[in-house]
Amino acid sequence: MIVRRSPAELEKLRRSGLLVYRILQQLREMVNEGITTQDLEDTATKLIAAAGAKPAFKGYYSQAAGTKYPFVLCTSVNEEVVHGMPSGRRKLRSGDIVSIDTGVQLDGYYGDSAVTVAVGSINESLERLLKVTEESLELAIDKVRSGNRLFDICGTVEKHVISHGFSIVREFVGHGIGTSLHEEPQIPNYVDRNNENPRLKPGMVLAIEPMVNAGKPETTVLPDRWTAVARDGSYSAHFEHMVAVTDNGPWVLSRP
Repeated sequence: MIVRRSPAELEKLRRSGLLVYRILQQLREMVNEGITTQDLEDTATKLIAAAGAKPAFKGYYSQAAGTKYPFVLCTSVNEEVVHGMPSGRRKLRSGDIVSIDTGVQLDGYYGDSAVTVAVGSINESLERLLKVTEESLELAIDKVRSGNRLFDICGTVEKHVISHGFSIVREFVGHGIGTSLHEEPQIPNYVDRNNENPRLKPGMVLAIEPMVNAGKPETTVLPDRWTAVARDGSYSAHFEHMVAVTDNGPWVLSRP
């Protein structure tokens, strides 16, 4: 069932989304050669606690993994697509890209967003990967309008990514968000004819998150049971915003 949120609920989701935005802004400023992904984790942990919020990811149980996630961040470096686990041994190097994904629960409502950041100087092909992935998210956000359908969002991401020679990760998708981190509907980054195609209505809140590989789309999960990597070793980018459907068009809840 897709839940439609009241204006008061949307304001609460907005506060959660803006907290995630502020955290991600501070973390992306930290990204530099020599820091570890655990450094990012430690900072995020402090920022979430200082805001009086709870981490959305830490302790989250996944049936697929068969265990609870132990961190407040997912830090996915280079060929890691999603759910990369912070580590004090993983030092970032110039030329890397790192996806930072986090979520919070504030006053019972969730926020969730992700950004992929370059470490130092990256090559032109990686710059294009990040640019196209972020562009696909912005184009999808523009489709979050009352009367459109879910496939308008999914197909927009797919068309833009494929037209630039990159591939869409198919095993992981976006989702509704509200008083739970993952709600209906599921939001693939491609048109899945086996999926439902509901009409968008005011009050729906969608976490749209293109995950794009430079090479082939297939992924595999590492023995840690969480980290998904591009099977061919190609680099991967990931951006995410939570967006509300309103009578006045899309309202991005996870940025000012």
